[in-house]
Amino acid sequence: MNLRSLLGWFARHGRDLPWRRTREPYAIWVSEIMLQQTRVKSAIPYYERWMRALPDIAAVARASPEKAHKLWEGLGYYARARHLLEAARLIRREHGGRFPQDFDQVLALPGIGRCTAGAVCSIAFNQPRPALDGNVLRVLSRWFGVNGDPQAKATNARLWRLAQGLMDRASRLGAAGACSRLTQSLIELGALICTPRQPQCALCPVADRCVARRQGRASALPRRARRPQPTARRFAAFVIRRRGRVLVRQRPAGVVNAHLWEFPNVELRPGNTSPQHAARHLLGIEPAALEPLCALRHSITRYRITLEAFLITERQAGPFSPVAIRGRWLNPRQLARLPFATAHRRILEQLPGREG
Repeated sequence: MNLRSLLGWFARHGRDLPWRRTREPYAIWVSEIMLQQTRVKSAIPYYERWMRALPDIAAVARASPEKAHKLWEGLGYYARARHLLEAARLIRREHGGRFPQDFDQVLALPGIGRCTAGAVCSIAFNQPRPALDGNVLRVLSRWFGVNGDPQAKATNARLWRLAQGLMDRASRLGAAGACSRLTQSLIELGALICTPRQPQCALCPVADRCVARRQGRASALPRRARRPQPTARRFAAFVIRRRGRVLVRQRPAGVVNAHLWEFPNVELRPGNTSPQHAARHLLGIEPAALEPLCALRHSITRYRITLEAFLITERQAGPFSPVAIRGRWLNPRQLARLPFATAHRRILEQLPGREG
């Protein structure tokens, strides 16, 4: 099955990534959680910062949610950081502070699914456990000529069986760390060679066995279901300044960006598109004029969001109480210590030097 060619290719061409310089399960676990929704290039500085601040499981178990969120600030999908804290405390409580080696125990940790559990167990412990991330799904779909949406139940099950078969063969090779290297090789092949568009088949170490290449269908596989069209949404955020402080609030549990901080904001829906109207109903104030501060565009899942920020001075706000929106008046030093949702951090960066 050309496994030796694949492992040899990885030994020569695999990228030098910080989490590949160790077999420490904690480090590999952190990297796999970060890479669940994030590209390698973006994850590296966050990984290095996290590992400096929280070098082991005991440090994570002691960390406050605010510290974890601050280290994660800007990386997105913040439930991952909360799951790391929850899992570290569970490991301290039920496993004596040592990362478990049993697959089912790893799978039971918060924030870990079958793919992540397989990645950690294979890479850190050299167990024959497959990890079927997006890169590996694409590689196996092409290598074995698998039709159908890889997320569909039957197709997905077949891909898992194929991945397990490769792992079983790797475990019989007698080569040191073969299962660990196979997981990394498949992921790396999908990242560097067997890319979503314009795969470099001439450079692929398994090209001579690849069904999709032989049939001229490499660019057509895997076949995915059509994604829904993105939905546009518009929000207004209000930056209210008073005596050198600004009003911010913390997002509640159970919502996107839970527990992060933000400026008071509201969605502008059809029939309610006036920021002045929104300020009146959200804040209970009647600003004579709203000073535009900035307009930001970003995406969350399938939503394409425009966030318009407006500055409201103390004179405009009048005798305003933040109780209704559970807000707090904070100075620049206090604000700098808090983890903000990415778009709201960008609003905050517009503020230095401005007077309220």
